[in-house]
Amino acid sequence: MTKDYIEIDGRKIGPSYKPYIIAELSANHNGDINKAFQIIEEAKKAGADAIKLQTYRPDTITIDCDNEDFQIHGGLWDGKTLYELYEWAHTPWEWHEALFAKAKELGITMFSSPFDFTAVDLLEELNAPAYKIASFELVDHALIARVAQTGKPMIMSTGMANDVEIQEAIDVAKENGCQELVVLHCVSGYPAPADQYNLRTISDMQERFGVLSGLSDHTIDNATAVTSVALGACLIEKHVTLDRNGGGPDDSFSLEPKELRALCDDTETAWLSLGKVNYERTEAEKGNVKFRRSLYVVKDVKAGERFTSQNVRSIRPGFGLAPKFYDSILNETANIDIASGTALQKEMFE
Repeated sequence: MTKDYIEIDGRKIGPSYKPYIIAELSANHNGDINKAFQIIEEAKKAGADAIKLQTYRPDTITIDCDNEDFQIHGGLWDGKTLYELYEWAHTPWEWHEALFAKAKELGITMFSSPFDFTAVDLLEELNAPAYKIASFELVDHALIARVAQTGKPMIMSTGMANDVEIQEAIDVAKENGCQELVVLHCVSGYPAPADQYNLRTISDMQERFGVLSGLSDHTIDNATAVTSVALGACLIEKHVTLDRNGGGPDDSFSLEPKELRALCDDTETAWLSLGKVNYERTEAEKGNVKFRRSLYVVKDVKAGERFTSQNVRSIRPGFGLAPKFYDSILNETANIDIASGTALQKEMFE
């Protein structure tokens, strides 16, 4: 890994910085631009770093065909053709300028996943600060090359991809000029079960591919995302909606605003808790040293009298000699009178 962070809109993203949280708007506007504006507002209030769109039209991602190959069977979108799904779910291109303007007004970064060259052209006109390659497009090397040629930071999701496909995508990006890249571990299930996420893959990605790694999370709560931070995820993406029961294409596996707030807070706490390798006392511990055990005289001892198990014990508090000296001081002789309740010190015996 040549660089330990990337930078989007002035925000550094990497292991040394709190996790970068992307709120995925996707199709959760449900065809209402005002709802899209609301989601952007809620993402900002919740503390997300960025809001992400998906830039396609149904005709740029598929064709209007009802052959069996184009039919969806089972899952959230059962009974639709691909064209019908994307007609329902797409974010109209004529909204993009207004959405970018809204994000700028609120002070939240906005970028998108383009699905063809014309989408990249549109996003370049809007001066998108970064690009995301969706999991399903990771095998589209021409698209990856086109995005890399913009010179903007890239984020790539790896759902369904094996290690060879991931390496190929990374190679294409780098060969075409990408110098700032985060690769996201992802399970392309909607929703995806937590027990299929195999989060240890995140740290393996860092070592195997020499990249920054993160998580595109399709589980229905935050446990998986928070756990991923401990394994090195520096960027986390989650779908966000106003109402999980809103009936839209992605609503059912998306976070509501309060849950997004919790994601932002809890991932930062998880990152802060990682800290560094440390075996010294922390500030929080220093005041509690007195509550450790130590050696105390528990029965009056006269000068010249030997210490025994009857007059010395290991008890709290911790102002006396460490308990590890207990065996060695037995049968030592007191050189002064010592009252019960006195912390035993070296100078009290010969």
